[in-house]
Order: sequence, then structure tokens, then C-alpha cells
Amino acid sequence: MPPFLSHPSRPSPTPRARPLLIIATLGLLLPVGLRGQTASPPGRVADARPTLEKWVETRRLISHEKRDLALNRETLKEQIGIIEREIQAVTTRIEEARKNASEADQKRAALQADVDKLKAGEAVLLEALLKFEQKARELMPKLPAPLAETLAPLAQRLPAAGAETKLSLGERYLNVVGILNQVDKFNREIIVKTEIRSLRDGTSAEVTVVYVGIGQAYYASANGKTAGIGSPGPAGWTWSPADEVATDIVRAIAILKNEQPADFVRLPIKVQ
Repeated sequence: MPPFLSHPSRPSPTPRARPLLIIATLGLLLPVGLRGQTASPPGRVADARPTLEKWVETRRLISHEKRDLALNRETLKEQIGIIEREIQAVTTRIEEARKNASEADQKRAALQADVDKLKAGEAVLLEALLKFEQKARELMPKLPAPLAETLAPLAQRLPAAGAETKLSLGERYLNVVGILNQVDKFNREIIVKTEIRSLRDGTSAEVTVVYVGIGQAYYASANGKTAGIGSPGPAGWTWSPADEVATDIVRAIAILKNEQPADFVRLPIKVQ
């Protein structure tokens, strides 16, 4: 029997054959394109090593790029989510702004309607005020001297007819009302004043004047010999001598000053 058939098991490789087994195993692990090189003689293993290193480095770079790509993909997803939320927030604010603008337009329209009504009412008030101011201007020269002096500051605030004024509508109304209140108060009272009057003989003397409202007045000298009657006219107050009733006027003055008991005194009235 031949020697190679004498033992059923395969003889173990000799020491010289072991490098070939290692190279053959490495050939199985290398890519197909490199297997031709592994079949080369042992002297070319060193030449295949740089190619193997480049292949390993390439695989490492590809793995690194895949990992970076996955990270970048996640980062982009997060950024896209943030941008989408910002877009939604901006859209919401725009809708709210549009809603607020619509409500503001409605309020503005309502306010404008109120302003138009107020302007229409103001025009009516201004028309009435112009009449009141004109009446006040016409009334001032006809007022008694003491009342005219009291109303002088208010009268100066009356604008001339047709003239512009910086006073507001409310201020002008208050001015007219102030004048009318003072006139009404004076007209409901009997006022005793001391004044200087021109007498019939051309001299001037101090007299006591009794104003009965704004329509009648009487004066008498201190000696009771000279008296007169006053009343308003178109150009102002006019005074007429009335010496014949001087005694009655002096008596009325004494009663008003509480110098005599109250009594009925007849005095003439001049009506114009």
C-alpha cells in the first residue's frame, strides 16, 4: 500500500507550509479586487499592505461620514422644527394683529361717529354762544357803574364780534354765565353806594346812591338839598335832577342804612 494511503487522517502541514495558510486566510478576508494580489508570492505581501490600509481608512471615513450625516440629519430636523414653530408663532401673531386691527378699525369708526356728533353739537352750541356774547356786549354799557366795575375782568374776555379767540368753547360759556350770574344777583338786590356826581350847578359832590336792581337808581347829597334819578339808556346811564323828592330819597336811604324804622316811601320811577 502506498505511504499516503497508510493513514486516514491528513498529515499536518510542515513549518514551511504555515505562511501559505496564513496568506490564504488573509486572501479570504480581502476584497475581491485584492485576492489576485494575495495569490502572489510572499514577496508581494508587503506591497499589498498600503492598499489594505487605504481600504481600512476608507471604511473608517465612510463610517465617520455616515455618523456625521445622521447627526446632521437630526440637527436639521430640530432646526426645521424650531423654524416651523417660529413660523406658526408669527402666523398666530399676524392673525391676532389682523384681529386687533379689525377691532381697532371698528372702535375708530365708532369714535369718529361720536366725534362727528360732538362737532355737530358743538356747532349748535357755538351758534347759541355767539348770540349770548352779543347780548352781553350790548348789555355792558347799560349796567350800573358798580356792577360794570365788578364785571370788567369778565367783559374784557368777551371776544369782539367776528374776531378769533384762543378761548375754548367751555371757557367762553363760563365767561358769559359768570356775567349773567353777577347781573342777576345785582338785579335782585338794593345796593347803597357812595359816588361822586355832577350837580345841576356844574359842581361835583359826594352823594349816596341807591340802586334798585339794574333798572333804577336814586341819589341825594349829604345835606338833603340835592337829589336825582338815574336809569339806563342806549348809550349808558343817564341822571336827571329830582330835588323835589330829595327828602323822600334821603328818608329811603336812612331806612336802608337802618338809621330809621322801616316804612313805606313813595319814589318816582322813570321808565324808558
